[in-house]
Amino acid sequence: MNHKNTRIQDVAREAGVSTATVSRALSNPELLSEATREQVFAAIRSTGYRVNRAARNLRTRRAGAVLVMVPNLGNPFFSQILAGISETLGDRDTSVLIADTGDRATLEKPLVDYFLDSQIDGMICLDGGLSHSEIQLFRDNGVSGRVVFACEWVHGLDLPSVRSDNVRGARLAVQHLHDLGHRKIAHVTGPEDNVLTHARRTGMLEERARLGLPAREEWIIRGDFSLASGRLAAHRILEMTDRPTAVFCASDQVAFGLISTLTANGVRVPEDMSVIGFDDIDLSEFYVPALTTVRQDRRALGARAASLLLNCIDVGEEGAACRRDPVILDVELVIRSSATRVSGA
Repeated sequence: MNHKNTRIQDVAREAGVSTATVSRALSNPELLSEATREQVFAAIRSTGYRVNRAARNLRTRRAGAVLVMVPNLGNPFFSQILAGISETLGDRDTSVLIADTGDRATLEKPLVDYFLDSQIDGMICLDGGLSHSEIQLFRDNGVSGRVVFACEWVHGLDLPSVRSDNVRGARLAVQHLHDLGHRKIAHVTGPEDNVLTHARRTGMLEERARLGLPAREEWIIRGDFSLASGRLAAHRILEMTDRPTAVFCASDQVAFGLISTLTANGVRVPEDMSVIGFDDIDLSEFYVPALTTVRQDRRALGARAASLLLNCIDVGEEGAACRRDPVILDVELVIRSSATRVSGA
């Protein structure tokens, strides 16, 4: 068979199904049984059939693409989220466009124009810094129902979102340090105006109060989720006359910067000071010492966000099935070597 001239009818004949079933396998595979899906996809492979995306998108009035807004592509935290998004959208034959919002000035045009120019069907925003004016433009142009937040979100908005249970994660970290005998626990935060910073600091403060732990203002140190802020936090701690015995960091990157600087200045981790991170990025397991941290299932987070967006696109702007309350994924504490029982406890 000449693969260049293969038609959907050829696939249907090869699979022993109707052309409608082949079309359904390509557009809504979840509606078919696994056996039928495999039968159709095997026929597609054997016939060499290729979907004419341009014709399909014209017919369905879809762009066949989703824009993902990432606050910092250089941050390894986002890799697994993007993998989950890509895998889920790929199953629906939808392309992924990625924009780094770290420098908003580099974006070529207003975000709403990607919708208005028919370049995308929807948007997944990993950046909680999206302005209210941008969101209002989405609403004014009837596309806000096709925007989903993942990981971060914007306070006061009812747009769909998928996030980890950041408050519980912080409480787990403080509880673990308390169980190891630590009473003097410091916290290095994320950026001051970030929703993750607020949630993790809230969890830390709630658990510290519940356990009746001592509180010193200098033990809460502002950071920004980066290695550099971990280094600066370490220098702040080294200057303290009343040092904490443990530090809960708002990200693994902060923890790495903190540990390396403490070690370089003669403070051993965990023997002299225990450290816990947040995220469980790939390096955490292989760092020395291996980092105790709060694990987010980042791949699942991306996959759930992509599935939610696809549903919102399918049901339309006013669709009742488009979930508005946040999807909150559980977290877990991964115990490794960077936190140990306090000396003398």
